[in-house]
Amino acid sequence: MKILGLIGGISWVSTIDYYKLINQGINERLGGLEFAECMIYSFNYGDIKRNNDSENWDSTLAMLTKAGLGMKAAGAEAIVLCANTMHLIADRLEQNVQLPVIHIAAVTAEAIKKAGLSKVGLLGTKFTMERDFFRHKLTERNIEVLIPGDTERDHIHYTIFEELGRNVIKPETKQFYLDVIDELVAKGAEGIILGCTEIPLLISPDDVSTPLFDTTLIHSAAAVEFALG
Repeated sequence: MKILGLIGGISWVSTIDYYKLINQGINERLGGLEFAECMIYSFNYGDIKRNNDSENWDSTLAMLTKAGLGMKAAGAEAIVLCANTMHLIADRLEQNVQLPVIHIAAVTAEAIKKAGLSKVGLLGTKFTMERDFFRHKLTERNIEVLIPGDTERDHIHYTIFEELGRNVIKPETKQFYLDVIDELVAKGAEGIILGCTEIPLLISPDDVSTPLFDTTLIHSAAAVEFALG
């Protein structure tokens, strides 16, 4: 079994889900008392958020590189970034650390192709919805990406940091997300990407009839495949 290095705390809430899902995935495959061999570096989310707000990606890259190199020295054989937005610098991190970084958007795109869909809606932070780092992995596989309008993107971004990242779940926020999903489906989305690792805390497949692509679940499964591959 290969050793995984999880970079989390972005937020701690979803990092717990990664740890649980990866361990469950390993155990489902191997049985008995077999679980994942992994390590976690958990950041102070406030430091990451301050860098995000100032667009200081170089500082964040330096932080992630230090964490990744430390885990590499301790035996990690791949890096799992437990956050969608951090994949904005995933390629640079991979170069710095010289370990595979299992890319959340790439494995999500593969899951969508496997499902036979060609047009999906994308929810996440404004960075994830508006920048190319996530969408490019989809469009290069001929998957069209729809995103919410400006006002909706602003509010989604706000709720991710001010509510979900603090494990605050509000019924009115859930209804807002469901309304946004309905709007994307009305525009032709055949599926919806939950492109922030906290959104599955709020929205589940039971809430909608449209296929959902939970990036936390998909990414964790890819980490299991790597560990056992």
